[in-house]
Amino acid sequence: MAVNNLLVKAYAINIYRYGNRTFSTIPAEYHEPVKQYAATNFTLDEIDNALAKGYITQQEYDETLAYTAAQ
Repeated sequence: MAVNNLLVKAYAINIYRYGNRTFSTIPAEYHEPVKQYAATNFTLDEIDNALAKGYITQQEYDETLAYTAAQ
């Protein structure tokens, strides 16, 4: 199944900014594109905040930050 870029953006916003979704509630093929989108489009403060509020796990945080290092 092809990944829809609009869904990638929506999932990232709902996970990292609002916390009303988690990675376990989205299709597996969206996990990496969502992390990459967040790393590219969100500030480090936003990503840190998502971790602090429990929206993402430490592992998801680390995987997201790995995309920022690759840029």
